[in-house]
Amino acid sequence: MTRALGLLHCFRDRPGELSASDLARRMDLSVSTAHRLARTLVAAGFLEQNEQTARYRLGPAVAELGRLSLHERGMHRAEPELTELARVTGATADLAIRSGAHALILVGRSVDPASGLGLRRPLHSTALGKVLLAWARPGEDDLSALPPLQAHTDRTITRLDALRAELEQVRAVGYALNDGESAYGVRTLAVPVLDASGHVHAALALRSTPDSLTDARLPWFLSRAHACADALEVLLLPPAQRRIRGGA
Repeated sequence: MTRALGLLHCFRDRPGELSASDLARRMDLSVSTAHRLARTLVAAGFLEQNEQTARYRLGPAVAELGRLSLHERGMHRAEPELTELARVTGATADLAIRSGAHALILVGRSVDPASGLGLRRPLHSTALGKVLLAWARPGEDDLSALPPLQAHTDRTITRLDALRAELEQVRAVGYALNDGESAYGVRTLAVPVLDASGHVHAALALRSTPDSLTDARLPWFLSRAHACADALEVLLLPPAQRRIRGGA
């Protein structure tokens, strides 16, 4: 069972088709063992095999479970809000949760409409990831448990002490920025959707270019991102898990 699940995880970082040799190399298995495990997953609907190339791809059972998980989390209710936020701001709006050392985008323009698969982005080099780390739950806030912080550009944070300082700043101002840290020419801001305990339930991002998401316009983008996050808190969390807000 563990090896079969590991085989499915091989497709996380490389969507598309993989051969039995690819799977064997990634899992440190013999090709015959990888092929046998893959055929078992094909029979269960978790993988499909291309009859022409004999390569494997994710099957319909994975998509079905993914859609069920999305609905159980209530994330499907966020789509109209993100669509409107994107329309108003002209930016790409995405909603993500944490998946290990990555931010997993579940709703938004970065989700492939054909496959339903969203992007998985490193936590340390993205605004989404910084938000998920800054307001992480106890047990998920140990930065030393992260894999080595790889550089994607010369602006990427690659030292844990620098990342800790960055997250302190994120908590202080209430939002995170990715200013060319994951790719040049991209600027992203992200805010948290918080629960009653003050921990992050999801992270909301607006991605654009430095020419559009300027320092001067940052407050305008932030006000709309925070308003959307407040609406998502109501949509995604049951009343007992929502923050208590003041006001008459």
